[in-house]
Amino acid sequence: MMVNLTINNKPIDAEEGTTVLQAAQTLGVKIPTLCYHKALSPYGGCRLCLVELDDGRRKRIQTSCIYPVQEGLKVYTDTERVIKARNIVLELLLARCPESEELKLIASEWGVTKTRIKKRNEKCILCGLCVRMCNERMGKAIIGFANRGIDRVVIPPFDADSEVCMGCGACAFICPTAAIKPEDFCVRGVSALPSEFDFGLGQRPVVSVAFPQAVPNTPSIDKEHCVYFQTENCRTCEAVCDAKAIDFEQQTEQLKLKVGAVIVAPGYERYYPDNRLEYNYQHLANVLTAPEFERMLSASGPYGGHLVRPSDHQELKRIAFLQCVGSRDLECNQYCSSVCCMHATKEAIVAKEHSEGDLETDIYFMDMRAFGKGFDRYYERAKSEYNVSYRRCRLPVVEQASENGELLLNYLDEQGKLQKEHYDLVVLSTALIPPKNVGMFKEAAGLNLNKYNFVDTKPFASEDTNRKGVFICGAVSEPKDIPETVIQASAAAARASEILAEVRGTLIEEKEYPPELAVSGEQLRIGVFVCHCGINIGGVVNVADVVEFAKDLPNVAYCEHSLYTCSQDNQQKIKETIIKHKLNRIVIASCTPRTHEPLFQDTIREVGLNPFLLEFVSIREHCSWVHMSDKARATAKAKDLVAMAISKAGLLRPVYSSSISVRSEALVVGGGMAGMAAALSLAEQGFETYLVEKDKELGGNLRKLYFTVSGDDPQKLLTETIEQVEASKKIHVYLNTSVKEFSGYLGNYKTTLVSIDGKARETTIEHGAVIIATGAAEYETKEYMYGKSDRVITQKELEAKLFDQAESAKVASAQTIAMIQCVGSREEDRMYCGRVCCTQAIKNALKIKQISPATNVVIFYRDIRTYGFREEYYQKARQEGVIFVRYEPENKPKVTPGQTPEDALVIEAEDFVLGQKLHLNIDLLVLSNGITPRLDSEQVAKMFKVPLDQDGFFLEAHIKLRPVDFSTDGIFLCGLAHSPKFVSEAISQARAAACRAATLLAQDTVKAKGRTAEIMERLCAGCGLCVGVCPYGAREIDREKGIAKVLEVLCQGCGACAAVCPNAATRQVGFAKEDIMAAVDSLI
Repeated sequence: MMVNLTINNKPIDAEEGTTVLQAAQTLGVKIPTLCYHKALSPYGGCRLCLVELDDGRRKRIQTSCIYPVQEGLKVYTDTERVIKARNIVLELLLARCPESEELKLIASEWGVTKTRIKKRNEKCILCGLCVRMCNERMGKAIIGFANRGIDRVVIPPFDADSEVCMGCGACAFICPTAAIKPEDFCVRGVSALPSEFDFGLGQRPVVSVAFPQAVPNTPSIDKEHCVYFQTENCRTCEAVCDAKAIDFEQQTEQLKLKVGAVIVAPGYERYYPDNRLEYNYQHLANVLTAPEFERMLSASGPYGGHLVRPSDHQELKRIAFLQCVGSRDLECNQYCSSVCCMHATKEAIVAKEHSEGDLETDIYFMDMRAFGKGFDRYYERAKSEYNVSYRRCRLPVVEQASENGELLLNYLDEQGKLQKEHYDLVVLSTALIPPKNVGMFKEAAGLNLNKYNFVDTKPFASEDTNRKGVFICGAVSEPKDIPETVIQASAAAARASEILAEVRGTLIEEKEYPPELAVSGEQLRIGVFVCHCGINIGGVVNVADVVEFAKDLPNVAYCEHSLYTCSQDNQQKIKETIIKHKLNRIVIASCTPRTHEPLFQDTIREVGLNPFLLEFVSIREHCSWVHMSDKARATAKAKDLVAMAISKAGLLRPVYSSSISVRSEALVVGGGMAGMAAALSLAEQGFETYLVEKDKELGGNLRKLYFTVSGDDPQKLLTETIEQVEASKKIHVYLNTSVKEFSGYLGNYKTTLVSIDGKARETTIEHGAVIIATGAAEYETKEYMYGKSDRVITQKELEAKLFDQAESAKVASAQTIAMIQCVGSREEDRMYCGRVCCTQAIKNALKIKQISPATNVVIFYRDIRTYGFREEYYQKARQEGVIFVRYEPENKPKVTPGQTPEDALVIEAEDFVLGQKLHLNIDLLVLSNGITPRLDSEQVAKMFKVPLDQDGFFLEAHIKLRPVDFSTDGIFLCGLAHSPKFVSEAISQARAAACRAATLLAQDTVKAKGRTAEIMERLCAGCGLCVGVCPYGAREIDREKGIAKVLEVLCQGCGACAAVCPNAATRQVGFAKEDIMAAVDSLI
């Protein structure tokens, strides 16, 4: 039966038996309370929930938590009489418990900041929540009220320790003032549950979400510690869940799925050095693993991003990072974990940023393996800009230095001398190891595991397992970083798509959106959502201050901040807020629109708003990152940018995108291994593919690769791949051909090919996507007498000699062979790693030792970068007697000729281990030349309108999120054109690019850019200036009207036409003059 009443003159229908407090909460009316809990019987103990009731006969003050609703009752929560009575109650409570943070917060919220009553400095406010929780829900009644009046207290029976208490901690959890401490009377003891996600540094409740931003973001119950599953009492969560989502009877379900392919991606686990006595990890609280320190750095972590010692929470002054803990270790994991060097570097930099420069960070390592794209430059920045110190060391031992938690690190330096350093924290860069359940895949799916217990894959096909139709991706097959993981995930998807091509689209369900709301004529109601982005923004910008500032700006109806605005739960909250507050324009102040604007556009579209009624302002790149050392300036700038965005948002209008039909053919530029692999994958997925190669034959750099360090045959791979390409009916190969012209737009490109065999035959093809796979070249050096002496060759030339029987015999006759690493790599004008060079040198050195064990092989190196499973070949080379001598870039080895051309060369170098100069007579010098971009890369980049990085390689849209996409839609990249890499990595990236291209080619239509240019015909003089400056060919002159017109499907919204128009006849949607001036006016 429903009861009709009003609360603050708002009518409401409430179920009979509902209390006035519950009815008010349903209506969204806030009433303060400290003793009420939905799962417990009402008590009325705190007296804060006072309201004024009018039943038609009289008005009176009453506690709302125990008073039931009545027909015709009028309830008032904010009358002068209520406020006065409530304030007196707050003063009384503050006098009793003046140090309670929760109480002070409530009092402040209702305008009470001090009390006129003498303070008692107690903690318990006698709300009775703990008593009722223990009695009603836990079924134990361990605690209760004793005595009367001012002597009233909450205690266990006879104020004695209890053996009945379960130690569940529910009483402490529900206490609003943190007054009760069950460990004081519980014989069993009380301990919080450690958070697995925070690696035990933080705590979690029994009902919890696995980690922040989990997908799905749904809590689960820990049955092992749940009171209900142990005693059948409690069920508090069930009582408070409005969604009725708690089901204690839920059982494990087994599902049988019929699928055409399987992708295995269970990830990895981290090595725990529990049994390694040298690190004292189990015994010293201030020794952490790298994942634990990562959580310490996080704003959502156990310390909120503050760097403190776990032992005593004192600020950190010195941190040591110890590399290769559990990696490159003959006692456990011989392989390299690949990610640790850059992970430690990143953590050191982030720690420095947290501490505002007052922190010392030292990284202890053997070899710095910064082999990825951009990694070496990042490593150099860490040293030069952040003063991160890198120290080579061996055999580190960690001890406790003092009772206050300080640590002592003992280690041997490069010369073998014992060194000692004191630190506040030691971080162990622990190995990546296979997941514990990896054996399940062996038993259930029949997958082979390698000797390290990772899933075994095929030599040149990193996604393929021994089981047909079962593919692999991520670190379960080998330790790898995020870019390689994302690439391999797309590659595995491509392999699965090849099998499923015939049934593509049969299970697709189109996403449905509600009808669009007509808001153009409404009064502006702008919603502003400001993101902390963890500490990326919140660590520098005072986000709360920005929000308070924005609340008072014109037309702002709602403003809030959140830790991660892009998280799934916050997306849902934004949608609910838009509906609740009737918002019709949205401002997001967050990180970058490049990656996140489409997400928020889709979010507001899901509640009926046009996606272009959103203004996105980057306060990370423009504020917190560039003003990291000046928080006040960063905050002030963030306020300015938000104010500008709000002013501009007021002028936003709905924009509608037209649909573009998509051609299903693809163009692959480059016929090396990556280009062929991409073409084959596209063909297997059912798409016609045009493969264009400048040379007279396919194969690229693979034609000069004869064997691998693991003994596989690249030439067999090359032969088989070419045969597959030539046999495919869907691949059209153009040899001796280059691209002459390229035009068109997303899904509809037109390319003119021209033969370069002297006949200049032209062919025009139409296609929907492009993959750039133009490869790279070996660095051409003039160092070390290359080109001046026949005794100086490159690794590639040595490999050819070793493959040839006659030439290999000549190499074997050499008494001493020297190799110099990093020739043309990791230098000021080429600050990147060749990635393959170290493995290539070790491969050739092992081959030499195989055919001539007596030949001395000496490798001069800076860092040996045999990452992943390649590490075992480095160890094997040492065992075979290959000598490794390190050098610094400022003191390179010097090569001089002998007295006659027949004499051996002389090489001089500094040996850091022996501390003396080496003089070697060598018969052959082999240079490990780096990899450089092709000379025509710039020409290709201009033709396809795609960017190059500062080293001349093609630049992807995002190193981690879109590693094979260009920022130009519809064009993708792979192979050496992207960066140096091994054959297997190039093939993976090629398949990933094919997968990304297929996501476009498989569509019938795509949406054009919404924010394009518009012509105001009455102002256009038809001068044609805009036609000349448009880089996309999206403008032409309408000959009949004599004015310019926009080809919307081609327009990318760059605004060049609007900038050049002398008569202001062109306007850029979203960036019109009035939009810009409104933003500027708000700033002024």
